[in-house]
Amino acid sequence: MLKITSKQFEVTTPIRERVESRFEKLARHDVPLINPHIIISQEKTLFKIEASVGVPQGDLFAQAKSENLYAAITAMGQKLEKQLNRLTHKPEAKRADTQAVAAEEVDFEDDYEEEYAA
Repeated sequence: MLKITSKQFEVTTPIRERVESRFEKLARHDVPLINPHIIISQEKTLFKIEASVGVPQGDLFAQAKSENLYAAITAMGQKLEKQLNRLTHKPEAKRADTQAVAAEEVDFEDDYEEEYAA
């Protein structure tokens, strides 16, 4: 369940639906989102949206500012999605394989005997 807090204005139904739709996209990553909290505030002409989400490996935080509230929601969602993507694919992203590549076993004696048997 999302907890949405607003400062200086009221959260309307379309705003709530837009935030919920962004978090539905985040749920596709198969990582449990623990206690998501969104804070929306208005500073003069800018809207500022902050989101903090707990995941089993730690916490994620994203913040976005824009003159358009819906653009700020989208930017915040993209930042969280990028962090989740990095978190889920981190074990696969090793630069070098730590296991040594096993050399092919070659029987040099058979090759030697075939070459010099005549």
